[in-house]
Amino acid sequence: MPYEAMLAETTRIRGYNNDEIEAYVARPLGPGPYGGVVVIHHGPGWDEWTREVVRKFTQHGYVAVSPHLYHRFGPGSPEDAAAKARADGNISDDQAMGDVEGAMRFLHTLPYANGRVGVIGFCSGGRQTYLAACRVKGFDAAVDCWGGQVVATPEQLTPKRPVAPVDLTASLSCPLLGIFGEEDRSPTVADVAKHEEALKHHNKTYEFHMYKGAGHGFFSTDRVSYRVEQANDGWQKVFAFYEKHLKTPTRERVAV
Repeated sequence: MPYEAMLAETTRIRGYNNDEIEAYVARPLGPGPYGGVVVIHHGPGWDEWTREVVRKFTQHGYVAVSPHLYHRFGPGSPEDAAAKARADGNISDDQAMGDVEGAMRFLHTLPYANGRVGVIGFCSGGRQTYLAACRVKGFDAAVDCWGGQVVATPEQLTPKRPVAPVDLTASLSCPLLGIFGEEDRSPTVADVAKHEEALKHHNKTYEFHMYKGAGHGFFSTDRVSYRVEQANDGWQKVFAFYEKHLKTPTRERVAV
């Protein structure tokens, strides 16, 4: 059996407005080259489960990084920062996209990276994943895990979130995987159907999987919403998707 080891640590990266923010990064301890993954945390924040997800990707042969999108609401615990963000009406789409792009660019600087980067997000991070796949150039694959308000009504739009991401579908620049639960209320089955209509209309490359008996957050092992059978199958879909799009010969890195 080949030697296996990883390095995981908190670091700092440059995000929106060139701000320095915290990020959690993990990589295999080998020469590579490895595909990269940006992990966008869910609404509850940059928590323990998010860091477990980062390490899970590294276990499967990726360099992964999760930017702390609520960093500016610190100091304090990630949970405190998440509570302050919610009280403030959350963060703007522009700020989130700046931080996500910063994480992507960080991965492109690493000498053991292969130049291909995917993005994945959960809950609000799923919405931000789709937004990034439409607004930020340079991603090779995107995974939206039950992103709420990708399809949004005019009443749900705010100055910080002024556009429904589905309305940007024409600009989607990479293949998309969607993971959803039939019992979810945000997004609903109807929301996912409308999203799929937009993808078909614009002739985009995508695959959606809707799981029976699962609701919101069914990958989260520390929540009552966890569904082991559906989660295991969903993770298999994620890794097969990234195997196809990220574990390819090295390509030229984007400018940083």
